[in-house]
Amino acid sequence: MQAKDSLKETKKKLKAFIIDKFLLSKNFNILDDDSFLEKGIIDSTGVLELVNFIEETFKIRVEDEELIPDNLDSLNKLTTYVGKKTKNVSK
Repeated sequence: MQAKDSLKETKKKLKAFIIDKFLLSKNFNILDDDSFLEKGIIDSTGVLELVNFIEETFKIRVEDEELIPDNLDSLNKLTTYVGKKTKNVSK
């Protein structure tokens, strides 16, 4: 149960960062499965900001080969990725 709570907290932090950094002037809410790239929420420069935030906040290293949409292109994918990297995965 604790892992699930921690994943909720992880998602909350990620969502707050994305809203604060990338949705300032946009008038819509981000859904957990929205593609950041397809919705125009994050561009290639934004991905670098996102990776920097993830590394600093969650004390993990994002390897070059991990910079793929399967890990970084939605709130749910990000949460799962960070959970795996921090070994905080709910089963």
